[in-house]
Amino acid sequence: MILLNGRETADILNEKLKEAVLKLPSQPKLDIILIGNDPASESYVKGKLKTAESLGMIVEIHNLEDRVEERIVYDLIQKLNHDNSVNGILLQLPIPKHLNSELLIESIDYKKDVDGFHTMNQGLLFQKKKGIRPATPQGIMMLLDHYQIPIEGKHAVVIGRSQIVGAPISKMLLDRNATVTITHSKTTNLAEITKQADILIAAIGKAKFVTKDMVKQGAVVIDVGINRIDGKLVGDVDFESVQGIASYITPVPKGVGPMTICALAHNLYELYKEQKGE
Repeated sequence: MILLNGRETADILNEKLKEAVLKLPSQPKLDIILIGNDPASESYVKGKLKTAESLGMIVEIHNLEDRVEERIVYDLIQKLNHDNSVNGILLQLPIPKHLNSELLIESIDYKKDVDGFHTMNQGLLFQKKKGIRPATPQGIMMLLDHYQIPIEGKHAVVIGRSQIVGAPISKMLLDRNATVTITHSKTTNLAEITKQADILIAAIGKAKFVTKDMVKQGAVVIDVGINRIDGKLVGDVDFESVQGIASYITPVPKGVGPMTICALAHNLYELYKEQKGE
């Protein structure tokens, strides 16, 4: 079993990105909108800030109270859309329930949508055209490529169908000539399907959901889940039981998480180049 170390991989890829950023005529700028005081969101934003600044990028965080009116958030996004010094806009999710996340994401200029969540960028993905890809799926693909894991001709099974991970990673794997099966909470005989996977991606949001009886010997296992049990971070995969079966497996933490932030930084770089016509 080989550990797919996202932290080490992100460090290597970010070092190369840093060299490219230093050659730019100005620093790429990311504006993050953080609403409320959710500890997990604050931690994620801190990680994004640290990574971006280490790469020579500028990050500005807009802290808004959790009871903020939707119009204020919308107006801020419009202001950032029209600010030529801003290359990327990120609305940190989740946001308070009284706010319409779909409306606010759609209000971000898709040419500044560093998360790749805008309908236009999702459409470009599914039309197999150039655009910004969602950061977590993009990070997964970067991780697989770094470890030179074959994708073409392999059977990939994805557990989860969200627009953030499940659906886009399925399309990205399909575009790399994998045979892809998407499963979800309504799938019957789930274990029979997952046990056929050469590449198994778990993104269902249930702690230790994937057990060893669901994994084929020698499978590549990618764990997207971030759950807490007794204060400890665990994934959607029961790592202890599955590691003895998998040929490659991501840990939680230090697996997909660092790669997501790495992909965000690469997305910002691409947005900058597109906007500057480089």
